[in-house]
Amino acid sequence: MTPAAVTRESGLWKRGVLWLLLLAPLFFGTYGFANWFTGQRDDVGSLVFAWEGLIPLWPWTIIPYWSIDLLYGLAFLLPATRAAVDRLGLRLLTAQVICISCFLLWPLRFTFDRPALDGLFGMMFDVLMGFDKPFNQAPSLHITLLVVLWACFVQYASSVWRAVVHIWFFLIGLSVLTTWQHHFIDVPTGMLAGFLCLWLWPSEGRSPLLSWRLARDPQRWRLALRYGLGAALCSALALNVGGFALWLLWPGLSLLMVALNYALFDAQGFQKRADGRLSAAASWLLAPYLLVAWINSRAWTHKHPQPDEVAEGVWLGRIPAKGEGQGFAAIADLSAELPCRVDGKVYRELACLDLISPSSAHCLQAAVAIEDLREHGPVLVCCALGYSRSATAIAAWLLLSGRCASVAEAISRVRQARPQVVLGNAHLQALEDVLSQSTRTSGVLHGH
Repeated sequence: MTPAAVTRESGLWKRGVLWLLLLAPLFFGTYGFANWFTGQRDDVGSLVFAWEGLIPLWPWTIIPYWSIDLLYGLAFLLPATRAAVDRLGLRLLTAQVICISCFLLWPLRFTFDRPALDGLFGMMFDVLMGFDKPFNQAPSLHITLLVVLWACFVQYASSVWRAVVHIWFFLIGLSVLTTWQHHFIDVPTGMLAGFLCLWLWPSEGRSPLLSWRLARDPQRWRLALRYGLGAALCSALALNVGGFALWLLWPGLSLLMVALNYALFDAQGFQKRADGRLSAAASWLLAPYLLVAWINSRAWTHKHPQPDEVAEGVWLGRIPAKGEGQGFAAIADLSAELPCRVDGKVYRELACLDLISPSSAHCLQAAVAIEDLREHGPVLVCCALGYSRSATAIAAWLLLSGRCASVAEAISRVRQARPQVVLGNAHLQALEDVLSQSTRTSGVLHGH
């Protein structure tokens, strides 16, 4: 199913076999140990919703349920590079570590008694019960692996096969319930665990595990603390109230990841891509936060949604929604947390964290990008609101292009065009550094 245009590196099947020689014993060994260890405990509870009694037992779905074992091995035949094979292996290894750790720390028990079954399906259930016990529940390792393998097969499937992949993997996901192997809570937690594996080992860029650095900016730590407290509050409410409130675990995880982005991972933690979208993993994991951030963006700018022209062909505004960027040839995007609709325009991703001043180096990068994009036509420079990050970038461009001789003049020009602009001392200091650096090097942007 690999597209014909992809040139495969040699020796990949050997690398895939080596990964399987590591993962297969680890899978059965750790899964079996977790089953055995939990079976010795007398404090294993369950989490079942009343409506789950309506879920039917469909014996035939044992076939898609079992098929994930075959797909697990076949997945290593798909990647076309060594890096892609290793990324798949690391995702599957991470899935095992996350799920087994959860099974040992807070085990849950499946409570339904499955009736005796005969024929082929009954035999397949008997084989499954030979090594599977009703203890390894949330997050469902089956669902976690499903997310990882689904992403792999879809990436390499041609358009003809993609629909087949989606349908079959949907049946696998459904089968964990209709074979009476898992309760519902295991499914969304398994999905989040799977997307966490994808986020930790992304298809584009470096892994957050390999690129983290402790923040030095006190403002970043203050914001990290606030988001961390929000995550703790959501989790506490979910675990103490229970029932429908368990869905608060999702925004709790989302806020925790945002806190980690401010403290450790910087803007790269949002995994904004070169096409303006966030990675699928970041979009799902951060969905509750992203929804609130988008609503906040629209609420603050609803009285003045349109962008404003600051200088020749350079406009300042909020991140565009569908149809809002039609008059522009290019977009310079400084928002890390919100996806940007590119709609075929020349696009430059310059992501930086919300409520944090861009560094002088980032301002220089943005100024150069704005000047380059002007060659294509009118440029929209945007962030969530168009009030701070993007305004700082345009002010830097005004300074480096020689249109303004001082920071005060640049800020005045930006505010004259868009009075809502809010810039603090950190923004002004970054611009002073930009001006100082440009003066020392006698550098101005080309094209002016």
